[in-house]
Formats: sequence, C-alpha cells, structure tokens
Amino acid sequence: MSPLQKMAAIILCVTFVLMVLATILVPAPYDRQFRDVPNAGPSTAHPLGTDGLGRDSLSRLLYGTRVSLLLAPAAALLSTLVAALLGSAAGFLGGWFERVVLAVTDLSLALPWLFLLLTVRAMLPLDVPPMVSVIIAFLMMGLLGWQASVRVICAAARGVKDSDFLLLARSSGCKPARLLLRHVVPNLRPLFYAQFWISIPLFILTEANLSILGLGVMEPMPSWGNLLRGFEDFPAVAANPLRLVPLILLVIVVMCFQLVLPSQEVTQ
Repeated sequence: MSPLQKMAAIILCVTFVLMVLATILVPAPYDRQFRDVPNAGPSTAHPLGTDGLGRDSLSRLLYGTRVSLLLAPAAALLSTLVAALLGSAAGFLGGWFERVVLAVTDLSLALPWLFLLLTVRAMLPLDVPPMVSVIIAFLMMGLLGWQASVRVICAAARGVKDSDFLLLARSSGCKPARLLLRHVVPNLRPLFYAQFWISIPLFILTEANLSILGLGVMEPMPSWGNLLRGFEDFPAVAANPLRLVPLILLVIVVMCFQLVLPSQEVTQ
C-alpha cells in the first residue's frame, strides 16, 4: 500500500470513528432549533455556525455523515448480494437462464440509472417519516443498483464452471445447487468484495443526488445530500464559508474510497 493509500485509509478510519462517536461529540441535537441565532457564524457554542433554522451545523454534519456512511454500504451490500446470486447462477447454469438474466441486465443498463431511481422514488409516498425515507432509499438503491456487477460476476462464474475442481466435484455426484453454493460462490468471494467496495462511493453520490432533489433522506434527519441543499442560500454560504464543509467532506471520502480500492483489488 502506497503512502497516499495509507493516508486515504487513515482518513476513512477517522471519519468512521467520528461517525460512531457522533452522539458524544455533538454540541446539540441535530434537530434542535436555536431560533435566536439563525445563519450564525462560527462560535464557541456552534463551531460551524447554524443553518437557516438555527440548527447546529456541526451536529447535523456528524449525524449526516453517520446516515450517509451507513446507508451507502448497506445499499452496496444488498446490491452485491443480488448481483452475486443472479450472476453466479447465470454463469454456472448458462443456457436460457443466462440469456434472460443478461437481457434484463442489458435493458436495465440502457436506462439512465439516476432517472430510473427518480421515477421509482416519485411513485412511492413522499410524505413519510425520516426513518422510513432512509429505509426506502436503502432498499431502492440496493435493489436497482446490481446491474453492472452482474455481468462481471457472470463472466467469472462461467470461467469457474469448467475448472478441474468443479469437474471433479460433479463427477463425484454433487448436485448443481451444492456445486453452486459450496464450490462456485466461495471461489468468487474476492470478486464479490471488490464489487461491494466499488459500489460504496457510487451509492454515496447517489444518495447525495436524491437528497438534494428532496427524494432521499427527509428532513429533519440530516444526510450529506440534504445538507448540500443549504447551498441554495448563497448569501449565507458567502457569509459563512464553513458551510462548505459537508461538500468538502463528501469529496474527500469518495476520493479516499477510490484511492484505497486498487490495493484492495490487488490483495484479493
């Protein structure tokens, strides 16, 4: 691992520690409104200032980091599980099942993913409690974000299908289900891990886009996406440049995931 990758890994670790300790570190609840100091600048009581409703910006940043960094890996895990199931089965079984899975995958890839998410989210109830909006965003991204991984996993499973150890297991009388679960899937675990890791920054950015448009995590629960909606108030941002911290943190975290990824793939 290069020094730059080590630094990226350290930044990610520190970010996750701050996320876990958010409850202890926050100066005030993320939804508490200090109505006497809206759009306030940095101070001892509010190190990053307050937003237009008087809510502490540091509290909302730490809780928003927790929401986004839990939501993205959860969605990535769900999408990887779906891709692993479909891709492994399609590559191993082949025939009409593989053609159907790849046809559905190609059709899904032909659709702009963000527009697909917006369409599906618009069809669901919009006036929901904040925690329900988190669950909806998690399920929606996880269930609609598996297409790119399926083709990679399917090709790898197709290569494993004719390997010597699998032919030996088949000749000993192993049934197809056992061959798939006990021999094919374990040999594809490094690929599953790589696809999971690749998906995390993608889902971080996806959640941010959805929440900026008001279709992701709902207020008053913070996330990086709805924190970025505060940039609509340009005079407040100009008066307090520290309101750019959520954007800077989002960019840094996504870049760190991308930097750490190559070493992860090599070690696998």
